[in-house]
Amino acid sequence: MRQFIVVISVLMLIISCKREVFLESNTVKEDVKADRFDQLFYNKSNDEIQELKKLYPFLFPNQVPDSVWVNKSNNPEEITLQREVQKVFTDFKSEEDQLGTLFKTIKSKFPNFKSPRIITLISDIDYESKVIYADSLLLISLDMYLGKDHEIYKEFPSYLSYRYEKTNLIVDVAHAIADNSFHESGRNNFLNQMINQGKKMSLVNSFLPQTVSALKMGYTPEQMQWVEDNEFSIWQYFMENQMLYSYDIDLLHRFIFEAPFSKFYLESDQESPGRIGVWIGWKIVESYLKNNEVSLDEMIKISPEELFEKSKYKPKK
Repeated sequence: MRQFIVVISVLMLIISCKREVFLESNTVKEDVKADRFDQLFYNKSNDEIQELKKLYPFLFPNQVPDSVWVNKSNNPEEITLQREVQKVFTDFKSEEDQLGTLFKTIKSKFPNFKSPRIITLISDIDYESKVIYADSLLLISLDMYLGKDHEIYKEFPSYLSYRYEKTNLIVDVAHAIADNSFHESGRNNFLNQMINQGKKMSLVNSFLPQTVSALKMGYTPEQMQWVEDNEFSIWQYFMENQMLYSYDIDLLHRFIFEAPFSKFYLESDQESPGRIGVWIGWKIVESYLKNNEVSLDEMIKISPEELFEKSKYKPKK
């Protein structure tokens, strides 16, 4: 049984029920302090687990027997993993400072945003649940940020493990909050999918204005340079192959979803990073924001069709 998998399922349900669009304004910074549940859970007796359940009832679903939690708390493999986490995250002060700055920035743009309770835990290397934001809760799996070269990730493909660094933690939090900030809208054709992803990237960009674009995209500097150098050719390829208004789900696998590279079916594919459609969507939204005096809230609400029409997006040769 993967650690906290039931909890994650419950929280994902909460997320689906609590999406909302925030309104812009100004606010003040709040102090940020994380609950180090990853330090509290291990090597515990049944009585000690009962005390933890009182403090963190949402992490202990009733349908899971207490014996499961006691066994997990004393599992030698998980205890070893927890020790590795403590080596990297002896304290969490730097990350708390970054989170405080992030929350302050978000509140300056969306005052209805409330700083969530931050809980750090260990997810047994669940790469799909590195960060979970569920309105009032922010769960961060520290075992997914031990460093890309850590032995524990040796079975992971490099295009994924490249982002398992401490520096990516704040970016993943920004992405989780952006993902939960609005409903995707418009038709499900390829262009609209790109623009919806681009909206999320523009939110992340506004949340982390001092962070380099490559880190926000999850690209290496070389990959970011490649997409910037080839922006015109990428767009031309999409246009010439009549992909923009296509409903072919294969295009999502080729250009939107996680992948080691994007699939143009050309010799140069191996040089390209994955998710190029996300990056193009971001460029379209950036063009829209540049050419229209609108707030982020207005950008979120506008339909992808209208956004594209008003974006005047035209990459240079």
